[in-house]
Amino acid sequence: MDNPFSSLQSQNPISLAQQSVENVHRAVKQAQSHPSEETVQNARNALEKAERSIAQAEGRMNQEPIDRAKESLETDRGFLAEVENQLNN
Repeated sequence: MDNPFSSLQSQNPISLAQQSVENVHRAVKQAQSHPSEETVQNARNALEKAERSIAQAEGRMNQEPIDRAKESLETDRGFLAEVENQLNN
């Protein structure tokens, strides 16, 4: 039987922000392994969505997971910039 709280948990703003950050990580990894305009654009789109999700979760609850999400996002942003530089050179 499914967990009756899973839908509530998945709608939590912090959970949504964390899921978005995980999506960015996957998209950046995809762009790193298969650099193309399409994979870079997908990663950029995921990054924008994660930034919006973090902004929505900001100040609502415990700040620690938000700070970790921001740190992870910054790391992935750096990796994405490296891929973009490779494509442009």
